[in-house]
Amino acid sequence: MVHYDKCPLCNSDEIGEYLHVADHFLTHEKFELVKCSQCGFLFTQDHPGSEEIDLYYMSADYISHNDSARGLSASVYRIAREFMLKRKGKMVCNASGLDKGSILDIGSGTGHFLSVMKNKGWLAKGIEINDKAREFSITKSGLEVLPPGKIGSLPSESFDAITLWHVLEHFQYPFSYAAEIVRLLKPGGICLVALPNCSSSDARYYKEFWAAYDVPRHLWHFIPSTFELFVEKSDLSILSIHTLPLDVFYISILSEKYKKTGLYFIRGILHGLRFFILAWFNWKKSSSLIYQLQKNI
Repeated sequence: MVHYDKCPLCNSDEIGEYLHVADHFLTHEKFELVKCSQCGFLFTQDHPGSEEIDLYYMSADYISHNDSARGLSASVYRIAREFMLKRKGKMVCNASGLDKGSILDIGSGTGHFLSVMKNKGWLAKGIEINDKAREFSITKSGLEVLPPGKIGSLPSESFDAITLWHVLEHFQYPFSYAAEIVRLLKPGGICLVALPNCSSSDARYYKEFWAAYDVPRHLWHFIPSTFELFVEKSDLSILSIHTLPLDVFYISILSEKYKKTGLYFIRGILHGLRFFILAWFNWKKSSSLIYQLQKNI
């Protein structure tokens, strides 16, 4: 287990207990969320290290790594994913100013987003830690997907765009990946990072049942101000922030399921609609945010 005596973001020793959250998805173990009183950063304390964490992904229901996962929640996830794939592709083109270019998707999963970009004419490569998901991407879609240990072999300044869709919160060493992003981006290239927002309306409502805490797979729990600090320390800059509007419905359904409420699907949709409306008027209340980054010159 990995224990922190100081804040991993600002190095302050003024950290304290914030919330105890169970691994509702798999093991039902409880983990402590710790908050820094100086910068406000929230992180999972005593989380599994790199040699242990794989055990917490070993489930046929972990849909990011297994395209054959079944169930109502998985079906909702796929519907939302198909809608968002086109939106993400369009966002990359708009942010980069390119119709075609080179893109690296870090945490590419089963390769659906990379396939969209490849079909648009982009030179698409991926990085994926899960062997099964990586092999699926290669054999089914003919994608070039590498394990994380190979990221250092990629040439510097070789990508117009780098994307991380709900991936950074999983990394044991996020600053190392940030350094690689800076190295790999072409001058003027862009990076899009999607993250859960633990200051969202749904996070505040569901508290320890909020599905996007997803301990211990999620190690870092960002809000806009703490992610801005992370970006500054990584020699990057935030150009713009966007919302992922459909995430809140999936998260709310899962959260209601974790609460073991009756009619959890209907309750999740209704609560999700309320949170969706709140975020429409205030983006800082959105369940998930996309940050558009550029490396400092």
